[in-house]
Amino acid sequence: MLCPRSCGVDRSESKGFCRAGNKITLGRAGLHFWEEPCISGLGGSGAVFFTGCNMGCIFCQNEPLSRGIVGKEVTEDRLRGIFCELIDDGADNINLVTPSHFVPEIVKALSKEKLPVPVVYNTSSYEKVSTLKMLDGLIDIYLPDLKYSSPSVSGLLSGAPDYAQFAVPAIKEMIRQTGECITDEDGMLQRGVIVRHLVLPGFLENTYDVIDTVTREFPPWVMFSLMSQYTPPKKILPVESLNRRLTEEEYEKAADYMYLSGIDNGFMQELSSAKEEYTPEFDLSGV
Repeated sequence: MLCPRSCGVDRSESKGFCRAGNKITLGRAGLHFWEEPCISGLGGSGAVFFTGCNMGCIFCQNEPLSRGIVGKEVTEDRLRGIFCELIDDGADNINLVTPSHFVPEIVKALSKEKLPVPVVYNTSSYEKVSTLKMLDGLIDIYLPDLKYSSPSVSGLLSGAPDYAQFAVPAIKEMIRQTGECITDEDGMLQRGVIVRHLVLPGFLENTYDVIDTVTREFPPWVMFSLMSQYTPPKKILPVESLNRRLTEEEYEKAADYMYLSGIDNGFMQELSSAKEEYTPEFDLSGV
């Protein structure tokens, strides 16, 4: 019952909608250099990729991981050890990627002693506020997506017509926990929220609606990241526009709309970010 799916599965006996059992499962842990500059820095973000996902995005670019195809079980003590190894390797933060379905275990791993670097919670935002409250005081930086505003689009592309109904209150809870963004003398984010949105080919109206939601629902000091890195999966998708990359014209229109909406605190990407090499190999390295 951790996420909005509320599938009610006893994960000690079978896997939930997220394809997770009752053991922490990871696909990779290592330094990651392709987040926003204030997250990646020079040393890299210590990214820990959790297996499974409670979304059902037809265009998922991490499918072997999100569908539970790859992964290695680890204990809470080993998870803590991985955090420490990444910090020893020079990580500027610990970046928990798609962690929602393992929140109780993560809480135990983080509660032992405060880590010397910020902890980042990197999520689709398809979250329950009650689950996020379990993390209050343990997460320094939230990195939530705001994928959709329209129930029809979120239903079509992710099998979650109630996505925005949960994502907006979830992000508000993240903002409540962290407060305004705080950076250090090197410009590295130490605390705060960066809301991310991936512009999808053929779905500009969705992007406009998301931008309107951001300006209407969240404080102006919340950072916003407009992402252009959509990469079509190798399989043919039933939604034709998702079988191609984003065009320069589409991204420029999205950026113009963002500026006209008054959002000027955040990040943009070059279209060159849409490359397969920006998606890491989930080869169990670092696990």
